[in-house]
Amino acid sequence: MFDRLFPRRKPAPKPLPQPNAQLALGALLVRVAFADNNYQASEVGQIDRILSQTFGLKPLEAAKLRATCEALERDAPGTPEFAAILREEVAYADRKALSDAMWAVALVDGNRDEKEEIQLLAIETALGLTDADMQAARENALKAI
Repeated sequence: MFDRLFPRRKPAPKPLPQPNAQLALGALLVRVAFADNNYQASEVGQIDRILSQTFGLKPLEAAKLRATCEALERDAPGTPEFAAILREEVAYADRKALSDAMWAVALVDGNRDEKEEIQLLAIETALGLTDADMQAARENALKAI
């Protein structure tokens, strides 16, 4: 009876961390995986592997980072803001490598999806990649499947 009269308040959500290059990359990888509204275990695993290799993290640390990135992706700024962080903090050659990593996430489930490809194009453009580099990343990714 008291619960109906005096419902418990939900605890305030934890504030999200300020995006840095690590979180921005993770959030963009998650954004690519979510683009087709079908976030699969293979995509989660690929994101964890990329985060682990890129930042030298142990598997559990990479999974925790990905979980933070998932929350950040849901409630954080748009692609241009994340890309701006990466443009400021990451060299061009490394941003090209990020493009390859995002293609790996998009194609790890074995399906080409137009929504994922559109999201990838928007991210690559926001990262300041040249048309030639974007085309090369796409061709390399499609050869691998």
